[in-house]
Amino acid sequence: MISANEPVMTVYGAPWCPHCKRVKKFLAAHRVRYANVDIDADPEAIERLKERQDGGQIIPMVVYPDGTHEVNPSDEALARRIGLTLQADRSAYDLVIVGGGPAGLAAAIYAAREGIDAIVVDASALGGQARISDRIDNYPGFPDGISGGDLTDRFVAQVRRYGVELVSAVSVTAVERDHDDLVSSLSSGQQLTSHAVIVATGSTYRRLGVPGEEDLIGAGVHFCATCDGPFYKGAEEVIVIGGGNSALEEGLHLSEFAKRVRVLARSGLSASPVLQERVRSDPQFAIHTGVDIVELEGGRGRFAAVVARDRDSREILRFPAAAAFVFIGLKPNNGFLGEAVERDAGGFLVTSPTMETSMAGVFAAGDVRSGSTKQLGSAVGDGIAALLMTRRHLEAHHHKAVPLVDA
Repeated sequence: MISANEPVMTVYGAPWCPHCKRVKKFLAAHRVRYANVDIDADPEAIERLKERQDGGQIIPMVVYPDGTHEVNPSDEALARRIGLTLQADRSAYDLVIVGGGPAGLAAAIYAAREGIDAIVVDASALGGQARISDRIDNYPGFPDGISGGDLTDRFVAQVRRYGVELVSAVSVTAVERDHDDLVSSLSSGQQLTSHAVIVATGSTYRRLGVPGEEDLIGAGVHFCATCDGPFYKGAEEVIVIGGGNSALEEGLHLSEFAKRVRVLARSGLSASPVLQERVRSDPQFAIHTGVDIVELEGGRGRFAAVVARDRDSREILRFPAAAAFVFIGLKPNNGFLGEAVERDAGGFLVTSPTMETSMAGVFAAGDVRSGSTKQLGSAVGDGIAALLMTRRHLEAHHHKAVPLVDA
């Protein structure tokens, strides 16, 4: 029997290996305990690799509790090993909810309460980006704050209590019309027919892709000043990476907490003239343009400094700070919908006042939707609103009985 503190898997890898990071990120997102063996720091680990691989030394290698192992396992292979459901129970539902973050889970709770037969399909781990937040202090009902993982675990537990079917580690690859219905194709090869679809797949913060970034996310490297800025109240300096409207707006918010905000931009500032003037005239701000970010440096598991290179002089610059906030754009996760669905200039889904997209029967909620605020609380509200609009759609198309109202 495995004790509460004993790892259930062992991952052999190295800090420079991208697939090692993928495996560890997948396991961490699904709250799977594992022991990490760094082959660069443990020379004997190479011999153990060779022994298990008949002379090979490929990483990552995952050793499972039963003693078997896999070399560079896919997310789907890992999902099977940890007992995730990769197949839907049926092929037809009233509603398919694509995305298991706060918006999708809120929609699922309300679907169950409304008597709508729904399924949630998520490409990764249930909980979405909120799951990786170290601390959430602005969600109502938690005056002392709560970790993103604990909060989203509560969301998932409530959805399970209502009996909504959940499928994770399986992505939706396409949504297409089939007469009056919609067909959602899954990466597992399964197809789900439904009367409506809610797309709640969120967006992904564009990342720098430099050494140190992946390991320091949530440990001094952040993508939301509103969410994480208050943690740095009284800090001597924080860094904002980016030069657009979002970067400077978030920088102004951070100036309420930190004594100095240093802005690093790859080229010139591209924010509106009004924002630029506010920042340039504020003595709390230091602005550096024409720099490439080379590395996010860490120490003792936390962010320590940004290492940059001046694009003209090629000089290497090091900027120590309490935290770095990256604002270089958002990428909506909606490529599976194809070109037929209307998007705004940033690629986000355009919706009507009823939250329906340009594809009839397909609704959008949360960060993937054009005009959304990219905040946890509003994503939950979006999910609820989208579900109520979906219920009206089902009633109008006679897929659900209109509730009787007492006279």
